Amino acid sequence: MSRLAGQVAIVTGGARGIGRGIVERFLAEGATVMIADLDEDGAPIEAALGRHALYRRLDVTRADDWTAAFDALSDRCGRIDILVNNAGTSHGGSIEAASEADWRFVMDTNALSVFLGCQAAVKAMRATGGAIVNIASARGQRTGAAQCAYSASKAAVLSLTESVALHCGELGLPIRCNAICPGVIDTPLMRGHAAKQSPGDPAAAIAAMTAMGIVGRLGTPHEIGDAAVFLASAEAAFVTGAVLNVDGGFRIRDF
Repeated sequence: MSRLAGQVAIVTGGARGIGRGIVERFLAEGATVMIADLDEDGAPIEAALGRHALYRRLDVTRADDWTAAFDALSDRCGRIDILVNNAGTSHGGSIEAASEADWRFVMDTNALSVFLGCQAAVKAMRATGGAIVNIASARGQRTGAAQCAYSASKAAVLSLTESVALHCGELGLPIRCNAICPGVIDTPLMRGHAAKQSPGDPAAAIAAMTAMGIVGRLGTPHEIGDAAVFLASAEAAFVTGAVLNVDGGFRIRDF
């Protein structure tokens, strides 16, 4: 039996990269999935993923967009069982290089968005229950000098995950909230970053990022999807406020 059969999910940033991997795994496990993204044309995405995939444009930094998306999915499917807060940015910069605008952009995109998503999900799931999965980062546990805003935003996601789990548990709400910390995942965004970092030899940058873990390769979007399926499913019914590292050993790497 499919592990998410009959479940209704929203995955933000679901059009590409890690989000697309999560969407594909959810669909394979029997869920109906709203792909919420800033992509302007959702028709090709729906066509590629099948009739259980729904596209909606969503600006995750706007509370009214969240309300409209949840209302639309609830009207269509009758309920919402799963939220995956995946949308984010990997914008870098050290404490000297980053601007105030950089900080605000990263915090809004990576942290405010998760706050708004969790808030909307708890409201929607109070009576029927559900699961929230927040995509954080191993950088939220182990920062880098060149990623001050990014690391801080992902650390905020981890703290918020625990706070939401505690809130729901203390009120007896049937809602679980957990987080995944990916390491370096092989996505177009990652490869674009490597090309900018080492214009003449992007392979060298990719090799350096691969060496941040201990398993000798990059992770894949579907591996993050596998973890999200577990946390969203009944298999994780006793798991809340937890962090699942899918990072190839990045967090424990002895650099």
